[in-house]
Formats: sequence, structure tokens, C-alpha cells
Amino acid sequence: MTGLLELQGLIKEYERGGRTFNAVNRVSLAVDPGDFISIIGRSGSGKTTLLNMGAGLLRPTAGSVFFAGQDIYDLRDKALSFLRNEKIGYVPQGQSLLSNFTVFDNVCIPWFLFSREGDVEGKAFLLLEKVGISHLAAAYPKELSGGEMRRAAIARSLINDPLLLIADEPTGDLDAQTTAEIMSLFSRIAQEGTAVLIVTHELDTLNYGNRTYSMDAGNLLPYRA
Repeated sequence: MTGLLELQGLIKEYERGGRTFNAVNRVSLAVDPGDFISIIGRSGSGKTTLLNMGAGLLRPTAGSVFFAGQDIYDLRDKALSFLRNEKIGYVPQGQSLLSNFTVFDNVCIPWFLFSREGDVEGKAFLLLEKVGISHLAAAYPKELSGGEMRRAAIARSLINDPLLLIADEPTGDLDAQTTAEIMSLFSRIAQEGTAVLIVTHELDTLNYGNRTYSMDAGNLLPYRA
């Protein structure tokens, strides 16, 4: 298996009611540059757990996660944090903007977590233009619609030019038109070379991307309509 992101035999065990179960059960997946991969499944099927392990946020019980050939869980905490910040953009489920920061400042936050040089202000404005909300740069999250907040979160995830963009239920609380706009945005991002990996429970998103998988009870399989 080769790829930008390689998940190899991932298992995540939890205990419930005195019994151990696998939230993720021996999952393997390769994500290549420019891929747009969707994973669909019901709530509780293990999708978010799988994403969090792939993003370096949750250590697996067994198996390996390789990013550009590096086993990320062999890294020390600071090195892993830098890799996530530098190479992986992450759009979490729900509203994730900081309420006391403007949209512009929210977009800039990942840039300042590690020492960098460059024109972050110019870059942030270009990204806000890319996602269609440059006119809201000075607004605060409470002034935005759900779709506008999601666009701001996507812009924030791209500020460090990641090689991989991961999004957890990015359209879960959006109407049909906004969902289509967000999914089209992901398609453009993938076409520009950034790999995109999303999880969703919405079948309407299946017209986008180049590969779709289904997750059920921790197991990942190619999607069959």
C-alpha cells in the first residue's frame, strides 16, 4: 500500500458495560495527492474515530498511520503537533470558530501556532475570497450563517497549505444548496492537488469525489449503491 496517507490495519478498542468492542476494526486505506474520498455511514459507525486516528488526534489500539512515509505515532508530541499543523488541514464537526475572534483572525490562528515567515494577512484574504466570504472578514462567528461558518473553517484549515484536508460531517447541518456549494468547493480543492478525506451520513454527497467507502460497525468497505 502506498499513498500520501496510509492507514494500515487500524483498530480502536473501547470498553462498554464491561465488554470490549472495536469502534474501528482492522481498517486499511490509502489516500493519494488529489484524491477526494468520502466515507459514509450512520452515526456511531466509527467514522469520526477513524478520522481522528488518521489526523494524528487519537492513538490507535493497533495498526499504523503513515503520512508521506512517516509513521506518525512514532513521533514525539511536539513533532506530531507540527506535522498536523503543517501538513493536515482539519475541519471538525459542528461550529469550531472561536467566538471572540473575527473571521479573519480565526483563519490566521493555525499560522501562529508555530514560527513562520510570510504574508499571513494576504494569504488569509485570498483564502476568504476562495471560499466566497471575503466580505465577512471583520465579522464575528455569531453574525454568520451555518454555511458561512463552515466556509471560514475550511479557509482556516488551508492557511498552512496542507497536503491533506480532513473534514468530519462538513455538511451535516446545512441545507441542500449550501451542501452542494461546500462539496463543490472540496472538489476544487482536490483538483488543485490537496487530498480531501471526508466522512458523512448524507447520500446526496456521493456525486462528488473519486472514491466512496461505507463504514458499518467499525468495518470499512467500498460503497455499493
